[in-house]
Amino acid sequence: MRHWLKKFLLLDILRGLRVTFRQQGPRQITTEQYPSDRPFVAERYRGAPRLNINPESNETLCIVCDLCAKACPENLIVVGSERDPVTKHKILTHFTYDLSRCMFCGLCEDACPVDALELTQDFELASFTRQGLVWDRQMLEEGPRPVEFKH
Repeated sequence: MRHWLKKFLLLDILRGLRVTFRQQGPRQITTEQYPSDRPFVAERYRGAPRLNINPESNETLCIVCDLCAKACPENLIVVGSERDPVTKHKILTHFTYDLSRCMFCGLCEDACPVDALELTQDFELASFTRQGLVWDRQMLEEGPRPVEFKH
């Protein structure tokens, strides 16, 4: 009889709901005002990639060694180059980075001998299309442009 009464009154569910509602007090709720107040980003966070440029000459630091593309486990970096007939050095023609498949592991950053490629602390990488996540050389040098939030 007692077993049937517990099942009929749903006492187990009521006990569970009591625990749930007890933990939902307003004193324990915290809300981040995200667009206007920027969240704290850990120092070791790896986010959006950036192709560094030399501040003196405004040329990319990339020496087109292709080590970043070889170190990437997902094969998402494509580096294109041409030989300069005068200096016989390689010149970077195109550099693409597919963020849709990136694991942000940092292996490409570690493989670069001249620190031309680095993963920054920018975390706003949302895009409406897959093509928006394939960054070319210009986008990698300029970096993502966050949209200013206005009330």
